[in-house]
Amino acid sequence: MQVQEPFVMPFSKRKCVAYIFEIREKIKSGKNSRWNTLVKKEDVQDFFIEKDGELVMVKPSQETSNYSSYMVRDKQVSSGTFNDPTPEFLKLLDAFGIESENWFGFNKTLEYTERIIEIGEIITVGGIAKWKTLKEPIGGYTYSKIAALESTVNQKIIITDHPKAIQPVKRRL
Repeated sequence: MQVQEPFVMPFSKRKCVAYIFEIREKIKSGKNSRWNTLVKKEDVQDFFIEKDGELVMVKPSQETSNYSSYMVRDKQVSSGTFNDPTPEFLKLLDAFGIESENWFGFNKTLEYTERIIEIGEIITVGGIAKWKTLKEPIGGYTYSKIAALESTVNQKIIITDHPKAIQPVKRRL
């Protein structure tokens, strides 16, 4: 459940509450090459986690940098010398003012990657929980208070969608 309208990703068009996407170009120099980031965007919004009918509000903030996230790469698309960009990829590149070809008319080696926390996705979140009094009830819930994960000076909220974070930890005795 989201608190506000979800973000919509520019390539996959999927709805999400947090994202990081990049467009990079591979630059070759002799025998060496490196990736140059042309566009990098990241954003996050408050959202709810529901488990067994109970709600917890998560309040990450980019302004205060009160969270750390590790999001798995969900989508990747690329182009190169012998790999023409798809019409969808060309449209995305055009939206950011990026040329897909070099001066000689050859395709540039470009890559778009997308990492998101999708609506309804199973995730792991850690942080300090505080009880908050609701000003207005949430539709379908009769609670007057809700647990909210917020950060402190010494403790950031941790958000991940990595599959290994969901698996139970095996402990040795």
